[in-house]
Parts: sequence; structure tokens; C-alpha cells
Amino acid sequence: MNVKKTGLMLCLCLIAWMGLSAQNTRVKYTFNADWRLHIGDVENAQDTRFNDKTWKTVTLPAAFNEDEAFRVSILEHTDTIVWYRKQFRLPKTAKGQKVFLEFEGIRFGGEFWVNGKPVGLHENGVMAFGFDVTDLINYSGDNVIAARIDNSWRYKERATGSTYQWNNNNFYANFGGIPRNVYLHVTPRLYQTLPLYSNLQTTGTYIYAREINISKRSAVVFAETEVKNELAEAKDVTLDVVIEDLDGKVVKTFSGSPERLAAGETKILKANARVNDLHFWSWGYGYLYTVSTIVSTKGSKKEAAITDVVKTRTGFRKTRFADGLFWLNDRVLQIKGYAERSTNEWPSVGQSVPAWLSDYSNKLMVESNGNTVRWMHVTPWKQDIESCDRVGLMQLLPAGDAEGDVRGRRWEHRVMLMRDAIIYNRNNPSIIFWEGGNEKISEEHMADLKAVRDQYDPYGGRAIGSREMLDSKVAEWGGEMLYINKSAKHPLFATEYCRDEGLRWYWDDASYPYHKDGEGSKYYRSTVTNTVQTNVDARSYNHNQDSFFKELVTRWWDYFRVRPGTGTRVSSGGLKIQFHEVNSHWRGEQNYRRSGVVDAMRVPKEAFYAHQVMWNGWVDIEKHGTYICGHWNYENPKGGVQQAGEPFAKEVMVVSTGDRVELFLNGKSLGFGERSVGFLFTFPKVTWKAGTLLAVSYDEKGNELSRNQKETVGAPDHLTLKLMTAPDGFKADGSDMALVEIEVVDKQGRRCPLDNSMITFDLQGPAEWRGGIAHGGKEGNYILEKTLPVESGVNRVLIRSTSKAGKVRLTATARLANQSTPTKVSLEFKALPCASKDGLSTYMAAEHLPVNLDRGATPNTPSFTVKRKAVAVVNATAGSNEEDVRNSFDDNELSEWRNDGRLATGWITYELERDAVINEVELKLTGWRMRSYPLQIYVDDIKVFEGETDKSLGYVALPVKPTKGRFVTIKLIGQSTDNDAFGGIVEVEAAQAGELDLFKDPNATNQKGQLRVVEAEFYEAK
Repeated sequence: MNVKKTGLMLCLCLIAWMGLSAQNTRVKYTFNADWRLHIGDVENAQDTRFNDKTWKTVTLPAAFNEDEAFRVSILEHTDTIVWYRKQFRLPKTAKGQKVFLEFEGIRFGGEFWVNGKPVGLHENGVMAFGFDVTDLINYSGDNVIAARIDNSWRYKERATGSTYQWNNNNFYANFGGIPRNVYLHVTPRLYQTLPLYSNLQTTGTYIYAREINISKRSAVVFAETEVKNELAEAKDVTLDVVIEDLDGKVVKTFSGSPERLAAGETKILKANARVNDLHFWSWGYGYLYTVSTIVSTKGSKKEAAITDVVKTRTGFRKTRFADGLFWLNDRVLQIKGYAERSTNEWPSVGQSVPAWLSDYSNKLMVESNGNTVRWMHVTPWKQDIESCDRVGLMQLLPAGDAEGDVRGRRWEHRVMLMRDAIIYNRNNPSIIFWEGGNEKISEEHMADLKAVRDQYDPYGGRAIGSREMLDSKVAEWGGEMLYINKSAKHPLFATEYCRDEGLRWYWDDASYPYHKDGEGSKYYRSTVTNTVQTNVDARSYNHNQDSFFKELVTRWWDYFRVRPGTGTRVSSGGLKIQFHEVNSHWRGEQNYRRSGVVDAMRVPKEAFYAHQVMWNGWVDIEKHGTYICGHWNYENPKGGVQQAGEPFAKEVMVVSTGDRVELFLNGKSLGFGERSVGFLFTFPKVTWKAGTLLAVSYDEKGNELSRNQKETVGAPDHLTLKLMTAPDGFKADGSDMALVEIEVVDKQGRRCPLDNSMITFDLQGPAEWRGGIAHGGKEGNYILEKTLPVESGVNRVLIRSTSKAGKVRLTATARLANQSTPTKVSLEFKALPCASKDGLSTYMAAEHLPVNLDRGATPNTPSFTVKRKAVAVVNATAGSNEEDVRNSFDDNELSEWRNDGRLATGWITYELERDAVINEVELKLTGWRMRSYPLQIYVDDIKVFEGETDKSLGYVALPVKPTKGRFVTIKLIGQSTDNDAFGGIVEVEAAQAGELDLFKDPNATNQKGQLRVVEAEFYEAK
């Protein structure tokens, strides 16, 4: 019999065993239906006789204050005590089994009762937890669970009186109560444990791969599962493992050695085998396997086998972190993506959305060609983590913090939360990085977290580190908030960059609503001081779409320029802060943050398309693209650059991966654009004419690479509605949602980019209106309103199901410009039955969602070519402080050399490892944001550069006259000047993060020759 047939026979036998012992088979129920909610504290609500008939009926997940999402600022989110109650009944087969409750998370601290008896307390407000309620269940009748949840911003741990650092009203939107899923598990008494360390102290299963051979598509797969015997007698047990691919085909079966479990004993069972023909999980290729761990035991000949089966959906991939680089499946990948609030919220519902909507949002990040999401400050819920597995989006997962290190009990909180997060999420292949802190922590604390990782996830292929751990000997990755860092050791990448903000409906100052950059609020609220500060120049926080587009293109070039292949020390990438607008701390004129490249309803801004162009490759560009920023409808513009009597003209910006970009208007060439930073091409004064604006990009030889066009759209003609639901439809389970897009279009069906018509909606049938969001003077941002405007021709609304099936009809009505009568459009769809009995359901929405395989498997070709070659420094001399001169070339972003402040000593001479033709010098100079240094550079005795360095967010590249030599001298020739070039994005504590970047010497005017060097690098052409 061949191996495949053997595996199939084993699988069939195991299924047969499960059939023989059906009364002992594990069952997982969705426990979300039919809860009752009361806002405010109530005495004795845990009592089974308590009358909750007047309480609101809700289906979880549901934050009690969901109506406030985007209606009010994060500071105004209601924080109070709420109660949830639920009545349920278990099937008769549950008697004699184990019964567990699993909560994916609550906000913030909760106390729980079953049938009036206390079952436990959970207080960290982030992580999943579980309860063993076996002995409290009434197996022959009704049961009642009650939960008292306190979501106060100042919640204190009962035993110690300590607050939790991450319960912070700057970063962690307070969607309170039970905003995540709840499950009920019925298992045999000899069972595999749940990965819920809080309360249960259990670790569940751990699936991982070693000896991974990407080219041969093979790996040794290991399965470990914690098994507990709560029978009255010892049992001989065996662990069998079945691996199924995406199509449900069994690809491998294997078994571990028999073990004996004494009564009451807990033991980890293990098995492993080599698996061939594997599909490796990758960026944009969310290939997942189902690994069934099957524990069985046999008693007497008359006794059927008792079997417990746990199915784990996971994937296999290979990682490496070294030499300043990150490899995924043996291919170098530069990190690019987004730093996201872990609540990943939507208007009027907060974070509590169905699984398909998590996939929709997270897949959009991949479609923008992002490969990584960094969830900020606290671990996200399991639904988003599993979603990233499916869509092929790498994750950087924190445990919990706010800003900075802590000590004592609050540090213990962080260690325990990291332990719980690792145990609960270690089978999710999309998690690549564990994060120990949003700011630098001590080496001792980093070692604490690394020890947790090594204990619970030693083989997961995940690096652990922290923001700002640039010189750590313990952390395995690092990075800063705003700046460009480079390393030849562990990977360094920007954990948050480009903090600028702009609303989607602000096109430019010549388009409605005629917003100029910076108009509106002239202040921003600082997360450092938690105060509102005057900001005379508010452009960074009140951009138009065109200037926001330009800023994002400019900022990414800083990282792309120093990507892998550009030297020994490189940047591993950067994560732009926010993918979408969030109900977090705000800076500008709205009460929420507008940093996203999509808005709160996930409608793309122009910057989204800029990322699609710039990020289309693992490192180097692999697929060329071009995109014209903005629209081409300027028949009656306001403002602009035209003089009286002149036709309207405007600056046209194009993002492109080509070497040159040519612009055509109605077929006539307007010439080639001016290339500023890498991907940005500008046509400064293009006279508007109705028609087609076309941008074509070329390589250096004149071959066309890509093109993009914008058209003048006709007058508003009618409305369209587009329905988006889960692949298996809109379920009548009380929590599913439909996302509906409304557009104003011309006769040809093209979106009208300047239309902001008011739309009135009418919803009929078994569904609940949750609406959308818009701006324009309406208090509360139109949250839950049934009349709201489109913005730039489009908007979206959410509709939630009820527990009733039936036909749903949505009608939208608007009086469009220049139309005498209203126009109307309707959409009909069905709410499909979704069975729930006695408060329980076996329907798991995530199990019906497809994976995203759009990008294909990891290519087996190199991801970059070498652009330049670094020439190493072997020694250096300096005008003063020679004992510190090595700091200027030590691959440490936190060390520097400086002279004594005299012009005569403002020089360093570097000895290179060999004679080389130097054509570029790259410097990181202290005070890089604020200071310009007048310099001369010599190769041997030949002057190859003279000029003043630019201010930057890290490094400046100085092209020099190609000259061969062994010694390079950098010489200060005048007084440096200080003036912050990036003041609009300041949000760092100068005492901590600003020692080098924000350095401004109060005595600088008296020190005529101050030279300070963090890193100096020298390059020759490849």
C-alpha cells in the first residue's frame, strides 16, 4: 500500500473512532447570540432569578457604547459599568463532559457568574481568557451566565490597586463591554487543552515547522499538544496528526509515541514527520493547512476508543533576521505597510465587525502593496490575526503598553500579557514579529520578554524586539517612530512614519470645498503632554489630497533609497502610521485621526494609489506602475494659479516607477515631468482642457513601462449602489453586516469627483441601519443618520442583520445638481437563515472565508540587485576626541563623535580598507532634523565636495566627484545652522528620543565649529 493510501486509511479509521464515541467528541459553539445588555451597575444581576426582560437584546460581539464610534472623540467614550446576561441550554450529550467558556477579550475588567456562582475575574482588558464551568452547569435545563464589566479609563487591578499601562485614552479606543467573540467548548474528560493561560493555565496546541527547504518544498512539521486526563483512571494515549491542504485533501498523516497519563495528569504529547510538496505561506499568498491533532485511547475490547480532535488552521513559512535584513522563504523582503490601532474600528460599530469585513479591510492593505501591519500598543483580537493569515499580511504583534518602560507590578502585567498573547497566537503564520514596547525598554526587561518567547514559541520563526532598541544586544529587531535607521546587524525599520493627515474630500484649493492646506484648526493635541498646543502652521495635519499624496511619495523615498542592495548598512523598511482614519487621538479640526490612506469606511484616498505604485516589489520594483494624482474636472475652478483673464492651470503630479514620464492632454504631448524625489514627477503649470489626461512612463532607453489616465467626467446623472457581503451571503445572525457603496455617476457610469450631494436612505426589512460617516458641519459626523452626503462622489454605509431572515431593501434618494426632480435607486438582498438553538450555534463565519492567493507563491529569484558597494572603514583620526572617533562608523545609531567646538578641530579622516573610487558619501549628522553643516570632503588630497548638508529624517547622501583613494576627510568649514525642517510632525519627548535627532546646542552660536557625526559611510559604484 502506498503512503497516500496509508494516510487515507489512518484518517478514515480516526473518523470512525470519532463516530463510535460521539458522546465524547469535542464541539465548539459560537456563544454570541441572545445576550441581554444593561448600561450601569445593578445589584444582584448575577442571580438566576434576576428579571432582565427590560434589558436590550444584543448579539455579540457588541460594545455597549458602539454608537459613539467616530461620533465623539476618544476622550468622550463612555466608561462605566455594564452588565451582560445570557440564558442557554446544553444538549444532553454534554453531560459527563468538560465545558469551557472562551472570551476573545473584554474591555476592561470583568467578573463572571454561571447560575449565580462566581467563575472568575479577568482584568487585563486585552487578551483572550477562559473558564472551566463544568461543575456549574445544569445539564438538564436552563443556565444563566452573567458578566459585570468595568471599562473605566482608570481601572485598577483588585489585588494590587495597580493600573494597567495600556488603558490609555490616547491610543486604545474604549469600545467597552464584550466587543469580541465568545465561544463555548464541550470536550471529553481526557482532552487537549485550550490556549488560554489566563484563568485556565493551559497552553493548547503548538504547530511549527523546522528543517524547511524552500527549493524542495519540504519541511519537518511538528505537532505538540497539551493533554489533560480528568478521568478517574490512568489511560494509555496516542497522538495522531492529519494534515489537509486548502482543498481538504489529506497530504500527510503521522503519529507520536504512546504515552501513559495518570488520573489528573497533564502532559504534552508530540509527533513530527517530514512533509513534501508544501505550499509556503507568503506575502499576498495566504496558503493555509488544517492540522488535526487527534488524541485517542483504548480500554477493554468492548470499550470504544475515546477521541479528542483539535483542528488548527495554520501555515508554514521560513524566516531569517540578520545582516540588517529580513528574509521570508529565503527571499529578502523590505518591510512596508502600516502601523494600525489594534481596534481597527469602523464608524458606529467600533471594532465589532464580522470576520469578512476584517478580511475586506486587511486585504486592502495588501492591495495597496503593503506587506506588514504593526498593531500599535495592544494585541488585536483573534479575528484580525486570523484575517491576516488568510489575506497574506505579515503582522507585528505587541502585548500591551502606552509609552515608555515601567517597573513593578505594571511591568509584571506586560510580561504576563506577552505570555498570554504568544500562547494564544503562536500558530498564526502571519505573525512575524513580537513587539516588547512602543518605546525603548531596558535590556533586563527585553530579556524577560525574550525568555517568554523562548519558552512558549521557540520554533515559530519570530523575532522579538521593541521600538527604539537600536543598540540592543538582546532585541532581535528595532526601529524608530519618524526616522530612517540603518543597520548591518539586526533589522531596523521605521515603526511609524509620515504622521501627516488629510481628509478624502479635500481635493485641492481649486476644487470644492476649496480647502487650502492648513485651513481649519491651528492646533494639535499632543499624546506626549496630553494637551492642546497652538500650531501656527497646521499643514501637516490638514492636507489636501494632492499635498498628502506628495508627502507620502516623498517620505517613502527616504526608505526606498537605502533599501537592501544599497550597501552593507541598510534600512529594512518602514510602516506608515495608520491605514485608515481612526477614532483615536486627533490633531486637526475633526475629533478623530485622518492619517490613513483610506477613510474610515475604507474608501481609498489618492495616497493609496501612490503606495500601489511605489510598493510593488519585494525590494526593487518588480511591476511598473504610474498614477496621476487628483481629478480632471476644472470647468469652473476657484483659486488655482491662473491670472485674471487666463485659462485655469494647475500643477499635475504623477507617481511612477519609470525613469521619465511624459504627459499628454487629448493626445498632445505636454513634455516630460520634472523628477524631484525618486518616484515623483511634476508638471508645474498645465492648462486645463476637458478631455483625457494621460501619463506614460519610460525606462532610460525610451521603452514604455506603464501608463495611467484621468478623464473629464460629465455632469451628475444618476446614483448607483454596490452591495458587499460575506462570500456566503448576509446572515440573519444579529451580527453580520453588509457594506453598501453609493456613487454619483455621469451618463457613462463614471464617478463624479466633485459631487457632494446629500443622500437620503430608506431601509426596509429585517436589518438594522448603522450608516456611515461624513463631514461638513454636522455634529457627530452624521453617525447613524439616514441622510448624509457623498464625498467626492462616493460614500459607504453599514447595515447590520437581525436574527430574522427575509428580504432587505435599501433605497437611496438625492436631488443631483441641475436636476429638477430627485433621482432614486434601490437595492434588494436577502438576510439568510442562520440557525441558533438554545443560545448556541455551530456556524463559524471565518471557516467560510476564502484565502487570498493573488500574489502567488514566493518567487525563487533575487529580490534586488546591488546598486552600490560600501567600502569599509578600518581606522580614523580626528581633530579632537579621538577616543570617540570609532562611534562615527560603529553601526550604532545611538553613538556619535563630536569635536570640541572649535573650527580647527572639526574634521575626521577615515582610512578605508582598500583603495577605491569613491562616488558617494552618506552621513548621519547629529541634529539631522534641525541642523545644516557646511562641509568639504576630500579623497586623499583631492577635494570632491563642498556644500551645506540638507536637513533630513536620518541620512543625507552627498554625491562626490568619483575619485580613487584610501583616505577620506570630512571637514567643517563654517558654523552650522539650526532650524527644524520637520516641526509639523514633532511628537517625541526631547528628553528621551530627541538626544540626537532634535539636538540644538544652546551654546552653538558661541561654538563656531561644532561637527557631530553619528555614522559615516563611503560608497563606490557597483
